[in-house]
Amino acid sequence: MIAPLQDISQPTRQLSAYIADALARPLPEAVVEKARHHILDTFAAMISGSRLRPGQMAIGYVAALGGAPDASVVATDLRTSAVNAALANGMLAHADETDDSHAPSRTHPGCAVIPAALAAAERTRASGRSFLRAVVLGYDVAARVNYALGADALAAASRATHSIGGIFGAGAAAAALLDLDATQARHMLSYCAQQAAGIGCNVRDSDHIEKAFDFGGMPAQHGLAAALMVAHGFTGVDDVFAGERNFFEAFAATPDPAQLAEALGQRFEILSTNIKKWSVGSPAQSALDALTHLMEGKKPASDDIAAIRVLLPTRSARTVDNAPMPDVNVQHLMALLLVDGRLTFDSVHDHARMTDRAVLAQRKKIELVPSEELMHARPRRQAIVEMTLRDGRRTSHRTLAVRGTADNPMTRAEVEAKARDLIESILGPGRARDLITACGSIEHCRNLTEFRRHWELGAQGQ
Repeated sequence: MIAPLQDISQPTRQLSAYIADALARPLPEAVVEKARHHILDTFAAMISGSRLRPGQMAIGYVAALGGAPDASVVATDLRTSAVNAALANGMLAHADETDDSHAPSRTHPGCAVIPAALAAAERTRASGRSFLRAVVLGYDVAARVNYALGADALAAASRATHSIGGIFGAGAAAAALLDLDATQARHMLSYCAQQAAGIGCNVRDSDHIEKAFDFGGMPAQHGLAAALMVAHGFTGVDDVFAGERNFFEAFAATPDPAQLAEALGQRFEILSTNIKKWSVGSPAQSALDALTHLMEGKKPASDDIAAIRVLLPTRSARTVDNAPMPDVNVQHLMALLLVDGRLTFDSVHDHARMTDRAVLAQRKKIELVPSEELMHARPRRQAIVEMTLRDGRRTSHRTLAVRGTADNPMTRAEVEAKARDLIESILGPGRARDLITACGSIEHCRNLTEFRRHWELGAQGQ
């Protein structure tokens, strides 16, 4: 029995109606352009991730499961069920630290929302315009659920904020593409709430396999499954966010349910989402930006550098301090930048470079200092790099907003250049160029299944 509308809390009514109407609602051009960037960036993360171990594990796993060929696994010729494809593509998208991030809500929306939306769009043969609008919706919902929970408090309680926000974003995007009405959207949200899970220990996953599942695969799979079950006829709790034993009572001490619908249609969270300039852990971005600034000045030779101090927010420092993975280890990344003069996708993922004598010589000079002051600085994740030369001269730079963040966004040309670096060696220059061009006008695509030809192995040379 469906509850009368007056018994549904106002935030839930507003949110569910917004989800149901999302595909019919035009978006501002600035939002459309930013969405194009994030779709391309996430496709590039999936394609590059297909050659990394977490991605290869995901591909092998879903290949063994079989399933109706409703959706594609990116950068393979594999077609499988939509739910399996969402799982695999979510893990591909976060197979390393290439994908986007939304700092205020502590989510990585792209690796959850876009794989779920892609699988739903392929299954329903949706247009590029519908897919793009569903993606924007997913980012809005992922962020707002975490705002309502209190993202910082959720993280402090060892909950995986990325997994929890991501499942609701993925579910909302899929629900829109499956044409769920407002009542069904509320039931979908309840199924997302029942599956919401994740604990913060994933930061200790040195192989990045569980982390890829937690950030991308699990929320994409579960969010899409919630929408598909309701589309099939499953019913559920009419308002999981209010009433007896609700979601907020289970997950938050001091929730703010009004945040679920705050400024919907006016504030688009994709505009506040960061695209990484480098394919490395988010906390390392600002440190590399600061070092790049110093290197672009008088360009001291690496042998002239006596010492480098890197100040990062305390929490960020814990994540990147001598981490075992090369693309997360800030000392290694800075040393690599000093030796090579630049960072590429291949170089930051080359484990052999962690024992390179030249890199190790520079790494010995680098000291990481956790800073409580930077913990409270805004914009978030600032860095200060102080360089001392052998002749005693000192220079420093403070990065307030790294290139690619919402406060200092990358241009389309920069996003495309990053994508090209990630995918050319896998797709080849011609197919990489075609995919980049197609993403630049994705809203004109008649059917998202057309995108398969850009990455399916069997389409090579066509």
